[in-house]
Amino acid sequence: MDKRITFLGAARNVTGSRFFLQLGKIRLLVDCGLHQEREHQDRDFKPFPVPPERIQAVLITHAHLDHCGYLPKLVREGFRGTVYCTPATAEVVRILLLDSAYLQEEDAKFKRKRHGRQHKEAKYGYEPLYTIKDAEACAPYFKKVKLLEPVNLGRGVSAIFHESGHILGSSSIRVDLDDGSERCSVLFSGDLGRYDKPILNDPSPFDHADFAVVESTYGDSDHSEERDIPAELAEVVNDTVARGGNLLIPAFAVERAHEVLYHLSNLIRDKRIPPLLTFLDSPMALDVTEVFERHTELFDEDMRDLVAAGNSPFEFPQLVRCRTAQQSQAINTIKGTVIILAGSGMCVGGRIKHHLAQHIFKPESTVLFVGYQADGTLGRQILDGKPKVRILGSEYDVRAKIVRIHGFSAHADRGGIVDWLKVLRRTPRKIFITHGEQAAAEALRDYMREREGWQAVVPAYREEHLLQD
Repeated sequence: MDKRITFLGAARNVTGSRFFLQLGKIRLLVDCGLHQEREHQDRDFKPFPVPPERIQAVLITHAHLDHCGYLPKLVREGFRGTVYCTPATAEVVRILLLDSAYLQEEDAKFKRKRHGRQHKEAKYGYEPLYTIKDAEACAPYFKKVKLLEPVNLGRGVSAIFHESGHILGSSSIRVDLDDGSERCSVLFSGDLGRYDKPILNDPSPFDHADFAVVESTYGDSDHSEERDIPAELAEVVNDTVARGGNLLIPAFAVERAHEVLYHLSNLIRDKRIPPLLTFLDSPMALDVTEVFERHTELFDEDMRDLVAAGNSPFEFPQLVRCRTAQQSQAINTIKGTVIILAGSGMCVGGRIKHHLAQHIFKPESTVLFVGYQADGTLGRQILDGKPKVRILGSEYDVRAKIVRIHGFSAHADRGGIVDWLKVLRRTPRKIFITHGEQAAAEALRDYMREREGWQAVVPAYREEHLLQD
């Protein structure tokens, strides 16, 4: 039987996770993400390398756009199979795809207006990658699956989803072939979370796999040094208050914003920081908050206790939810220090760019990064100390205080990834290292080879590997 895997994204780069798996006559795509690095975005606009109508199913590990954001284009190009994911993931994916489509349309409209006036041709043309109508067309293909319950995909192929501990509803997935004559199992880590993180349950390990595809976002580092996140966050807040500025926190609408709110609400309740007005300025994050509130079964014990005691971090008295543009703009009229959480987490779009344009040049203000910043993003430029940055078409001097708190990472480090694999009864025959900058992926490969003696490889884009016994 023909058994092979082809890496159609997140191969020697971070985003665009798309892994094409062929097991006999069953053809699956595990994750269907957008490329967010500028140098790889042309891959999204080109026709998909595999005819979408030949793919029977898409398995989604979680609801980040670099894992699910390509679905509307895949459906528009002919995919008519089934999209499998957990219930919470399905709800969040719908929110993100509609928002992504809206931004795609707005970006195309802006390009038509600007380039038409300048008589220039836009790099990717004047049409959006996909539209709101395309995003809405994905809905009929979704099928919600429960954690730990096998899903029959036909011809002896099944899949099982385990909690990955990364974001709400996130999962790792193992695809199993057992047709009576052949057996093969391929494990996909998705984005693997960390143990003892707030709000969510810990990752749930697997017991066996013949092959494994693992992420490597932090494949070249260890989170070994325990960090006191509440203490670091309190220091940043109190320092900003003393300087008389505002605190801007670019935060991903899914999970990261909610984890920051968790710590801020605790700090205010414990009187470690002043009771500052805290603006959650992200309609998407507000929609995702409602999904959190519907899926309390995914909360860990501490979070369930907080909610039961009436101390939900999503409802504390100083929290102001900003849904409209007018509410967002009104923040700039407030005197005194406030905290502003807004997307996007890497500053590539969303309301955070408008707030940065108001504050990046003010030395009394602070920009706090609490998430990974990929190469080429505005967030990475600011974090790397670029003295001037371009925001919304204008250049700004970076004079605000720039701070990063590392402990918020929702990704396992190299030790966490290796420990997760060590739970397996036997080491996989081959481990494919993906979803990381090339240096991080190669560092994890070398670590696995030298420290553990494992067969690990870093596949290139569109590279194909046979899954042999």
